[in-house]
Amino acid sequence: MKTLSIAIIGAGIGGLAAAALLRRAGHDVNVFEQATQFARVGAGIQMAPNAMKVLRLLGVEQRLVSTAFQADFALSREWDSGKPSSELPLGAEVMQKFGAPYLFLHRGDLHAAIADGVPKDIVHLGMKLKFFDQKPGGVDLHFTNGVMIKADAVIGADGVHSLIREQMLGPEKPHFTGRVAYRTTFPASRLQGLTLAPVRTKWWGPDRHMVVYFVTRNRDELYFVTSVPEKADWITPESWSAKGDLEELRAMYAGFHPEVQAILQACPEVYKWGLFERDPLSRWSEGRVALLGDACHPMTPYMAQGAASALEDAAILSRVLAGVEADGLSEAFKLYEAIRKPRASAIQAGSSANTWLKDKTDPSWVYGYDSTTVPLTEPAAA
Repeated sequence: MKTLSIAIIGAGIGGLAAAALLRRAGHDVNVFEQATQFARVGAGIQMAPNAMKVLRLLGVEQRLVSTAFQADFALSREWDSGKPSSELPLGAEVMQKFGAPYLFLHRGDLHAAIADGVPKDIVHLGMKLKFFDQKPGGVDLHFTNGVMIKADAVIGADGVHSLIREQMLGPEKPHFTGRVAYRTTFPASRLQGLTLAPVRTKWWGPDRHMVVYFVTRNRDELYFVTSVPEKADWITPESWSAKGDLEELRAMYAGFHPEVQAILQACPEVYKWGLFERDPLSRWSEGRVALLGDACHPMTPYMAQGAASALEDAAILSRVLAGVEADGLSEAFKLYEAIRKPRASAIQAGSSANTWLKDKTDPSWVYGYDSTTVPLTEPAAA
């Protein structure tokens, strides 16, 4: 088999996972990232069992288990009274039912674990793509610094504002949902005597919510993320690290339960993040170029499945490309899309509805999926 040269645009969680798995499948992989360094922005992340199956394949499960928080329950509570509306057992029960743990951790720790499995010399920072030129024999990638790279195939893992997607399908802005998220991590010691139960809590208000959980095994770092209405159109593409106004945020949650008030009073700073969606795309690939993660199915964070879906993409993509040569790339990418698109679209829709786990829910269709073993046929995804 002739080794394929594969260029991945974007060194996020999905892009790096794809790089690691595609290298394992025998391909020559290089990753190109426009950022000049990886920043550890204050953000938590949930890794449900379906995501953990991919992380297990990547060989980082035990590293993450040793440092991550494992909640006893996913708890939904009414915004003012604190009355529970649903309680999903996690911990040992989710492990027994789905064959993998449910972890809560810092996004930076997850990214670092995956990055450590990818040779540093194949990850090229400060490489902002200008355009690509697809030819019968491969793809030419032109970067803003004047560098041109040739590859047999290209994976666009470049996020919700994907340039690869735009060049492939034409300019189209993702929909601003009319909502922004405020989020941060901070030392739990700042809670000054408030003891939080070892659970993941979502506080459901009439038009806003707040999710709270620890991101470390010893519960010394706390994370929260909110979703609030935003009247003005959000136009900042790079919104991950935009600072938010703490006093404005606290005012938005006036009247919420005292536990919410105490958490907001304790946090020293917050970041503001615009929430975008996109309608399911007409296609995820074109010839030797394919999309992955937020580039093809950006979603709101309300099911905690954005990064998980990108990890599933990476697993399926590496499996369909195993043993494939250049003349089989287009068909392999079509199979990847056929397997992944129905599930990703369903999760997009479910996340957009923002009702996940509010009341008693059977999460099996999400958490029970295993992208590392499902048959590589279209009906399996449906």
